[in-house]
Amino acid sequence: MEFSSKLLERAVNEIAQLPGIGKRTALRLALHLLRQPKEQTAFLSEALLSMRNDIKFCRQCHNISDHDICEICADERRNRSIICVVEDVRDVMAIENTGQFRGLYHILGGKISPVDGIGPSQLNIATLVGKVKAGDVKELIFALSPTMEGDTTNFYIYRQIKDSDIITSTIARGIAVGDELEYADEVTLGRSIVQRVPFENSLKNN
Repeated sequence: MEFSSKLLERAVNEIAQLPGIGKRTALRLALHLLRQPKEQTAFLSEALLSMRNDIKFCRQCHNISDHDICEICADERRNRSIICVVEDVRDVMAIENTGQFRGLYHILGGKISPVDGIGPSQLNIATLVGKVKAGDVKELIFALSPTMEGDTTNFYIYRQIKDSDIITSTIARGIAVGDELEYADEVTLGRSIVQRVPFENSLKNN
């Protein structure tokens, strides 16, 4: 792809670093920005810089937040004895959109994947185990995507807390095996939360 401007080429190359964005799409976005008032581009740049520099991670659940404690953890109306374990913030958004869950969350920040070099120590598992051992948690819901990596992560956490006096459950398999949670429709995901099953049952099916 030939560019008449090095500045345009640099902008296109940077935009193309984003997931799912190829060079042609990046060029279209860059040219779109060029056609907008300079203030619009300034607003976009300011929003991105502010997000990158000022965003925080909740001290309790590791959710993305503007404050040290996210709005969900700070909400006294939530059931604090039930924790839903998810991979990342997109899963929290997906479950919240169903309106079927009123407990708290714990974001692991990924899944155990030896192929990708991701082990338990690189995830937010230790803080989750600490919550369980503190004695305030009554139920842990495993809501990771039903993939091999998700099941491996569920089982690892289960082994860490199996001697604790809590209920462990997993979302019902209305979510097809191998599907990512964030792509499930709200009705199916909502039913999977409401109709969750004991985690031990999922072990028998594997």
